[in-house]
Amino acid sequence: MKSEWTYSGINVEHGKNTFSNFEVWNKEAERLKETAASYCSDFDEIKDRRRNSILLCGQVGSGKTHISIAIALNFLKQKIKVVYMPYRDIITKVKQNMLDQEYYRKMISKYQLCEVLLIDDLFKGKINESDINIMFEIINYRYLNFLPIIVSSEFSIDRLLAFDEGVGSRIYEMCKDYLVEIEKGIWNNYRLR
Repeated sequence: MKSEWTYSGINVEHGKNTFSNFEVWNKEAERLKETAASYCSDFDEIKDRRRNSILLCGQVGSGKTHISIAIALNFLKQKIKVVYMPYRDIITKVKQNMLDQEYYRKMISKYQLCEVLLIDDLFKGKINESDINIMFEIINYRYLNFLPIIVSSEFSIDRLLAFDEGVGSRIYEMCKDYLVEIEKGIWNNYRLR
């Protein structure tokens, strides 16, 4: 199992994020967990369809990353290969190496071609045109080839569409059947209880 984690980019600390230790502490957390559980149980049936993905978005501190990792670990146990993409770290690395065509192609391909891609904290930080272009390259490829994504973001659907309608609408269409948008408000931040 640990070798799958290494391949996926999931670190040991994240390995503690399971469904069983996710605390359902309010209605939103319950909806988050139930939607993720449905997604996992339906995955074999939907994985080759257009709507084969899940989006967990909204309030900071509501458990989106915990549940995203739990889905990934669940898949890894079933020998479904997942690649973890911590958005901010990867976008920074890719942009620092844009002039190295071989490195750039290799990095982008890793996220385009993997069986399942987990994008954690999509559009976190200051966003510019090259961030959007890189994400479009990855998302569009996966969209056209019916490759599933697991996405967590602190932004609402409307905000994701406002960043870039091309990226946002593809994510929305892919995730439409498994989408949880958690209302913004500190009452939905587990860390502030």
